[in-house]
Amino acid sequence: MVLVKDKKKELIDGFKIHTRDTGSAEVQIAILTERINLLGPHFKQHKKDFHSRRGLLLMVGRRRRLLTYLKKKDIAKYEKVLEKLKLRK
Repeated sequence: MVLVKDKKKELIDGFKIHTRDTGSAEVQIAILTERINLLGPHFKQHKKDFHSRRGLLLMVGRRRRLLTYLKKKDIAKYEKVLEKLKLRK
């Protein structure tokens, strides 16, 4: 369930805007998406883990707010992030 350091660095490298970028909206969305995706198998095995489910819902809400912010700020970056993360169906 924990995001491995190498995977996190790979995500940051894929979405960073400048060389020392670790906190832009694009990077935060990518990291949150990866953490959300890692929780899927956990909830299939532990159906009654409501405390972790609350954490998942908080992460989903944070990602949604970041996506809304990015959409308002720069629609081109928003589209690019959605395509890279394959969030659009």
